Amino acid sequence: MKKVLLFLSLLFIVFVSCSKDELEEGLPGSPAGADRLVLNVNEFPYTNLSEYRFFKGPMADQRPRTGVIPYEPITALFTDYAHKKRFVWMPEGSMAHYAGDHVILDMPDGTVLIKNFYYDNVAPTNTTRIIETRILYKRDGLWEFAEYVWNAEQTDATFNMSGSNTPITWTDEENMQQSINYRIPAEAECHTCHKYSGLNTPIGPKPQNLNSTYPYTSGDRNQLIEWVRNGYLANDIPKRINTTVRWNDTSQDLETRVRSYLDMNCAHCHSDNTHCDYRSMRFAFSETTQPENLGECVPPDDPIAEGQTHIVARGNAARSMLYYRINSTNEAERMPLLGRTVVHQEGVALIQEWINQLSPPCP
Repeated sequence: MKKVLLFLSLLFIVFVSCSKDELEEGLPGSPAGADRLVLNVNEFPYTNLSEYRFFKGPMADQRPRTGVIPYEPITALFTDYAHKKRFVWMPEGSMAHYAGDHVILDMPDGTVLIKNFYYDNVAPTNTTRIIETRILYKRDGLWEFAEYVWNAEQTDATFNMSGSNTPITWTDEENMQQSINYRIPAEAECHTCHKYSGLNTPIGPKPQNLNSTYPYTSGDRNQLIEWVRNGYLANDIPKRINTTVRWNDTSQDLETRVRSYLDMNCAHCHSDNTHCDYRSMRFAFSETTQPENLGECVPPDDPIAEGQTHIVARGNAARSMLYYRINSTNEAERMPLLGRTVVHQEGVALIQEWINQLSPPCP
């Protein structure tokens, strides 16, 4: 009898130890745990970002509380070389559902998406500066915006939907100093990029953009599987997903890299029921297997520079309106219309390389 009791005692200790280890090995901000963040979207928006309690410790450290899960799309939207940290929170007991590879996850009421924009090596102290935090939250079936502008001390951010500019100078990865007048969007600008059939909607959280490995503090794991494991996504996702690639991953096919880049940077406007749906291009990843949707050999409706013969003139970037627009900073010409004020040099080089190797030439 004593041996049986000893065995049961050891078994209990092992079980408790394994359970504890699993919690410790979970995501930073794993929904499991007594200190899980509780929010009520009916109280939103708060005056200060700190009132949401998304982060523990100094806010600038961006250490998420339990229930606030980091995520990252495979290819990110270019925003004047700003870095971004993204998080998602959902009410306990609710979860998103798969709606299609190229469709935003069907997220429940109460969902909060958090996106922080920052630069490293910022002058004069050569430190990190967070500029803004954008929040999208779902209430009564509709998505709403809340924009927060960080203070100079990097201790908090204040609700402000009016839009503003802030100068910033930083040292880039090539050790070159860069300066811009960074644009913090007004609510109308947010709506322009995020509208679908006139309603606000997220852009990035689609299975095609999340079917990738993320470096969680406890190890590298697939993001969709982690959402399922943590109760944020129903286990109804297919085994095979038509997935985008990193635009700068040179081990991938050039055209797939271009399609992934255009999907994230252009498709939110150039799709049905969006801001530029009247134009001929359809840049969603699921649609660009058709060359005409990429603009190949399609004459532009409104050429804006002499010699532009097609949206994409195969073999000749100089005659392509797509190349011209992404290489312009003129507000009346540039693409995207919003979200950038400088040229994404590496992205332009990608598009140029792709166009120039296309064949045969357009008739």
